[in-house]
Amino acid sequence: MLSSLFEPLRLGELPLRNRIVMAPMTRNRAQPDGVPTAIMADYYAQRAGAGLIVAEGTSPSVTGQAYCRQPLIETPAQVQGWRRVTDAVHARGGVIVLQLMHGGRIGSRCIKPAGVPSVAPSAIRASGEVFTDSAGLQPYDEPQALSTEQVRAVVQEHRQAAIRAREAGFDGVELHGTSGYLAMQFLCSGTNQRTDEYGGPASARARFAVECLREMAAAIGSGRVGLRLNPGNTYNDTADDNSAATHAELMHQASALDLAYLHVMRSPVPDIDAFALAGRHFRHRLILNDGFDAEKAGQAVAMGLGQAVSFARHFIANPDLPRRLRDGLPLARFDRKTLYTAGPQGYCDYPEA
Repeated sequence: MLSSLFEPLRLGELPLRNRIVMAPMTRNRAQPDGVPTAIMADYYAQRAGAGLIVAEGTSPSVTGQAYCRQPLIETPAQVQGWRRVTDAVHARGGVIVLQLMHGGRIGSRCIKPAGVPSVAPSAIRASGEVFTDSAGLQPYDEPQALSTEQVRAVVQEHRQAAIRAREAGFDGVELHGTSGYLAMQFLCSGTNQRTDEYGGPASARARFAVECLREMAAAIGSGRVGLRLNPGNTYNDTADDNSAATHAELMHQASALDLAYLHVMRSPVPDIDAFALAGRHFRHRLILNDGFDAEKAGQAVAMGLGQAVSFARHFIANPDLPRRLRDGLPLARFDRKTLYTAGPQGYCDYPEA
């Protein structure tokens, strides 16, 4: 069944030479102003053997910046920095999309430029702390609740980010709809207390994500737009009264947009089968994620549970992961101490087998 991972695949307008996807992973190697660096080009190019690379969560605007050294795609310099990355990946025959991740209430005034607020569906502060280069661990900001007009403006930020991503050479974009960032903040009952058309029942709480997807699809083509979800996820202090039903509603609405794919993570909640849920409500072009080894990934694809499988941690220390999986080579282990540090150590210095 392992051979099923090495069959070509087309996800919308995205041609994959194999079904091994590199999942997005925050690595914090951009410049402080969000401009991608030369070592980021090296890092992604080294992993171009993946059928598809989903580049790390990148904010469409500085308002959505969640972390220090998180890349953005708002300014010409940021677009140019990303162009170096995509050129390097394409030179090795790779396909790469950019994950768009607006942090919403996940952020700190110690990370963003002076005067830039954190925003959210409702003015509810997330519990927890975030690391900042300038002041160490800091509590998350208390966010400003977006007005209806401001929500619509953020939707347009996503449209413009998709356009800029294509200008930067990306083959498409993926909307980050999980892990407690803005799209999930709108989706979940615990973080969305709005009374306008973006709040209330699940069908309305899904509106923000669906409008972002629709606008991005209109701008660059639906076959170049994906969505990532994780039913049951409560990361970054995000919870919902009925996560399975809420995510099913979003999947149902998104399926009508003819997207390139749905990237669905295994649920951390035992009573939610996220893959089966996606199969019922999205129905086609699924990338499965979390907890797979080569054998289980091959079985999942061969059985039709999904069309591809994404790997995250295995790609950190194994830049040639597809070859190692194909040839049964041992996998290297990554150094947790260098996951989010600046510089090349523990980033683009892992050797091939």
